[in-house]
Amino acid sequence: MQREHTDVNVKPRERFLTLDTATTVMAAALMNGRELLGESNVYGERNHSVHVISELERLLNEEGLTRDDVDGIAVGVGPGSYTGIRIAVTAAKTLAWAWGVPVTSISTLHALAWGGWNRGIEMKGQEGKNESVNNGSSGAQAADWIVPVLDARRGQVYTGLFDVSTVDDVESPQRLEPDAIRLMTAWTDDLLQRLEALPSEERPPVIWLVGETAVHAETAERLRAWSELRIVPYELEGRWVGRLGADKLLRQEHDELHTLVPNYTQLAEAEANLLRQR
Repeated sequence: MQREHTDVNVKPRERFLTLDTATTVMAAALMNGRELLGESNVYGERNHSVHVISELERLLNEEGLTRDDVDGIAVGVGPGSYTGIRIAVTAAKTLAWAWGVPVTSISTLHALAWGGWNRGIEMKGQEGKNESVNNGSSGAQAADWIVPVLDARRGQVYTGLFDVSTVDDVESPQRLEPDAIRLMTAWTDDLLQRLEALPSEERPPVIWLVGETAVHAETAERLRAWSELRIVPYELEGRWVGRLGADKLLRQEHDELHTLVPNYTQLAEAEANLLRQR
């Protein structure tokens, strides 16, 4: 039976395509405002370039839409795989130019943090969700922290720091530290120092380590000295790329087409020197 798409045809149109290829998953979504119409999660980092255009076309076709119905494009700019990031950024810029629509950039780690936290909440169950989030919103306790990680090899991670303090999952996590490539041991030290310096009532009740956690979970265990640590293995999903991208496009936060570039990130000089000494 054919589905009805009454919401899709409401004017003004707010139909957005979003994509991210910075990880092992080619994550894409079709949004109508903040509503998810469809998503695509294709695994296989080496073949992202093969799937990008066909998956975006499939998302449109399944909703009976064409490129003329697209009002904006959002793209994950990393950090992550150098080759992967370039695929999505190139595709997004090319399509935005060809279709005459705005383009906006989003952080891969921000989407990973939001999706990983939601996955963790689902795993814990509805009772745990209410407990965790209400702690941050009631004023009784501080917000949870989210530490997204993507393995960058040789003890390094692409990572950032976010907190989440809303009573539901409508609002995205708020950024506390910028995305960067860091040595996991040094990053954990930094987080421990930050936790130690906070008054007890401002420390996060829960720290969520999400993403490519397998290699770095042992290092992160030291965070349990100050907060409960929950480790959530998680691979990026298109819906969270879509929600972040839609939020920016709805706020009319657009990037200049010709200056939009991937966020490759670099190690801080002190950490680079330490890595060379190993």
